[in-house]
Amino acid sequence: PQALVSHRRRVGPHVCFPGSGSGCCPGWMLSPGSGKCTLPLCSFGCGGGSCIAPNLCMCPDGEQGITCPEPLGTCGEYGCDLSCNHGGCQEVARVCPVGFSMAETANGVRCTDIDECQSAACEGTCVNTEGGFACECGAGRELSADRRSCRDMDECQATPCQHRCENSVGSYRCSCRPGYHLHGNRHSCI
Repeated sequence: PQALVSHRRRVGPHVCFPGSGSGCCPGWMLSPGSGKCTLPLCSFGCGGGSCIAPNLCMCPDGEQGITCPEPLGTCGEYGCDLSCNHGGCQEVARVCPVGFSMAETANGVRCTDIDECQSAACEGTCVNTEGGFACECGAGRELSADRRSCRDMDECQATPCQHRCENSVGSYRCSCRPGYHLHGNRHSCI
């Protein structure tokens, strides 16, 4: 037992015995300068700070935690795609959501809505929405399944007439059975 203690002291701190890869305890790695297990690992990266103990960062503002917040505004309002590896992240591309165009500014990325109605093929009216568009049809017409073209709406399905209903493009007409005549409201039979 005495020899084991002196061997451990000689090798240095944070050394674990076989079964842990490099010989360093989890959360530590060999320091290139000394070859001893004195370099702490922070698996989430410390951003602008430094790793002072396993998964403990000292941040530029003096705060300590498992990672340091990135400075605000470096990627603009919609952020960046990040590529992460052991020890940190790097920006790969500045991106905007679908339906937005990107402009680089001094403050980062600005994303502005694309007006799809410039190119959308709506049969009726095109309404630009944030990140997309919607087609609308006039009175007596409804959107088809393709969400772009319009078709006649069969108003008679809603049974607006007391007796008979005749559908027409964009409208309908009520009529009455023999012996009745149409009321002034154009729907009821008397």
